[in-house]
Amino acid sequence: MTNSTVSDQVAQPGAIAIEGITEPTILQYFEQFNAAEFEAVSQLFAPEGVMNAPFEPAIMGPEAIAAYLHQEATGMTLLPRQGVIETIEEGSTQVQVAGKVQTPWFGVNVSWLFILNAQQKIVSATIKLLASPQELLNLRRP
Repeated sequence: MTNSTVSDQVAQPGAIAIEGITEPTILQYFEQFNAAEFEAVSQLFAPEGVMNAPFEPAIMGPEAIAAYLHQEATGMTLLPRQGVIETIEEGSTQVQVAGKVQTPWFGVNVSWLFILNAQQKIVSATIKLLASPQELLNLRRP
């Protein structure tokens, strides 16, 4: 038995529960990310899908997204807390999620903004760090 919420979410498939979010694609994104199944995460994106990660140019297409996640996201755990879903236009859905990202070295509050097409594929995922400039500078110190 584990003591940590992070370990519980990673150890139990399907354990991700986000207040206000029932969209399967979004739940799979967080579950597969936390299981380090980056190929599976990338397949949730439409062929023209884009990931907008902090401090990076847009990463386009599932293959590039998978490569980026393998390089940059190994060891990260996503801890989504709550979210809101709204229909924005002709079958497209916008999903906003707030939570935290935990790395081996630090944790930081984050927001995710997903746009899903009518086929429930991610066409855009934007990740924003919710930290002050001073907090961000402190993250870079050894």
